Amino acid sequence: MRFPDTPAQTPATPDPPSSGYRVPLSSNIVFPSERTAGRPPFHDADGVSPVFIGSAIFDDSVHPCKIVPTLDPKCMVPYGGTEHHHYGRYDLLPFDPTTMEFVRTSHGHIPQGRRPVEGGYEDNGMAHFLRILFYLMIDTVTGNKLYHGIGDVGGVMVPGKAGTHLGGCNVSFGGKEHIIRENYDILCWR
Repeated sequence: MRFPDTPAQTPATPDPPSSGYRVPLSSNIVFPSERTAGRPPFHDADGVSPVFIGSAIFDDSVHPCKIVPTLDPKCMVPYGGTEHHHYGRYDLLPFDPTTMEFVRTSHGHIPQGRRPVEGGYEDNGMAHFLRILFYLMIDTVTGNKLYHGIGDVGGVMVPGKAGTHLGGCNVSFGGKEHIIRENYDILCWR
């Protein structure tokens, strides 16, 4: 008995984790090469300096941020109305246009049918309370999810954070936190 030929099956490529594949960095190490960091998805106001997407460990939260290798420090976080210079641990998210895209949205909405790239979470107080109560680190998110938002500030596309609880996109630029409620982008999986 002869069985029909079956086409060669290629192994399925697993979906990346919801937050993507990250490059761990710190304010005291050399910025990686383009081979590791990928091509910069944005440029600073000078039109030349590369700007990358990242997430910074900040207080009891992880905040999406912008990474500018030509600055010191390289990592900037929008928080509390200002542009915070971040020293310490942060992660770079290499932008992959074959698996990721920027999708227009407004007012904190996640575009229908889209899966945003998770950028972190904002502690709502519960994680800190549980750590004190149980004397342990919590690996699960107990706060509000944050995503990678991109907003236009004076013609410059700036990475920052977006979330349904924020009602928009918050970016850091020029020493300030800018809040953009309409017509910003959110990074989504294709």
